[in-house]
Amino acid sequence: MIAPPIGGDADRGAQTLGRDFLFAVHGAMRALKLYPLENRAVQNALGEVEDLSGRICSAEGSVLLRYVGDFCFVNDLRLRIELASFATFGAVGAALAGHGIGQLEVEPGATREEWVATLTALQQDPPAENAFERISERLDRSRVTNIHVSPELPEQPEVLPDDQSRAMAKKTYAESVAVAREALTGVRMGKGMSVRRVKRAVQQVVDQVLHNESSMISMTVLRDYDQYTFAHSVNVCIFAIALGKKLGLSRMELYELGMGALVHDLGKARMPIELTNKTGQLADPEWELIKEHPTEGLLTLMEMRGLGDFPLRAMLIAYEHHMKVDQTGYPPPIRPREISMFSKIVAVADSFDAATTRRSYQSEPWTPAMVLKEMRDNVKRGMDPVIVKSFINLTGIYPVGSVVILDSYELAVVVAPSTLAEVYHQPVVKIIYDELGIPLSPPRMLDLTEVDPATGAPVRTIVKTTDPETYGIRVRDYIV
Repeated sequence: MIAPPIGGDADRGAQTLGRDFLFAVHGAMRALKLYPLENRAVQNALGEVEDLSGRICSAEGSVLLRYVGDFCFVNDLRLRIELASFATFGAVGAALAGHGIGQLEVEPGATREEWVATLTALQQDPPAENAFERISERLDRSRVTNIHVSPELPEQPEVLPDDQSRAMAKKTYAESVAVAREALTGVRMGKGMSVRRVKRAVQQVVDQVLHNESSMISMTVLRDYDQYTFAHSVNVCIFAIALGKKLGLSRMELYELGMGALVHDLGKARMPIELTNKTGQLADPEWELIKEHPTEGLLTLMEMRGLGDFPLRAMLIAYEHHMKVDQTGYPPPIRPREISMFSKIVAVADSFDAATTRRSYQSEPWTPAMVLKEMRDNVKRGMDPVIVKSFINLTGIYPVGSVVILDSYELAVVVAPSTLAEVYHQPVVKIIYDELGIPLSPPRMLDLTEVDPATGAPVRTIVKTTDPETYGIRVRDYIV
């Protein structure tokens, strides 16, 4: 963080400081290329870089400049790219990438001489081979000790062992739930929310889904009755991003989709708590009031930060996610409209997670397989059929967390989607009870795509799903 994430002024101040630092780096590189070192313009440009990097170091301990795909970060803050600054963002990024640099880190005490050596090296044409090694050697010879460069990360991330993948996914999930709690509670208390913290949480979820999808989706079974509202927001965010990935959205589009998904129910924070927590059926006047939460969510986002701080498509998700494709949902549109694809994606993710979770007014949630069938077959649910089909392809007919009975009469929990895309009805399971109903310790992992060499048929098949409550099974114990 460049500045404390408290209120809009702090966030906007951090954006300004980060952009000013990037502009100063670009300006000093250009000045060093055009003029001798003793030129006043060069010295002024270097002084500005020193000043801005020093201010950020004082607040944060260091400066970390890095580019990730289409995004530019100063520490954990993603800088907004505006038309007027696009060339500057691109020029600095191209200079780093040309030398094979993935990130540039500045520690307190970086001297003007170190900045001269670093920026002069950056604005030189990179060699055809071993660019990163060459610039590293040059900086070492120049005795640059407080400015460090690191190589670009490989295109394909390192494949981590399953236990490490789950640990990383669990950490990201817990942090995201904490951010959702802070955001929704802040709005309910009239304090607003830190858009910056929401953005950071979504960035982490996007990274995890892109590189660690199976483990991240498995986190959605960590449902806690007491934290339903916050966990639901994160679950919808995960499902939406994973579905968006399957539909071919870019990283930036996934980021905006995740932003809207995480705060899709923000308007409920403005509803009376006795209604959102009511255990019985809502009376008609109460239901009419609850149906205002999409409008309240949109207004909250627009009032809180201004249009420049929150993606417009993400705002629309809060407003449209209950409208249904035939527009028979709520709020009713003033005139016919085309519901955005992002809103259709979140509608599917929202409906699936809500229907499979125990809530104050839903003591017996549906099984995941039942929910998928209902979403696919009941047109009154108002789901886009193409997106529903894509979601089923993503989760499989038996989503992670489903409890299933095998043709061997063994009881199992689905822990991962099928390893073969064309047979998504054959997921990976943990067998937890044998055919006699005796618990297995430890449970036995089985990939249902495995075939019997003698017959060529699957060694096990799923007969049906069942309710975990019937057997006293806590699904989360077998996922993480």
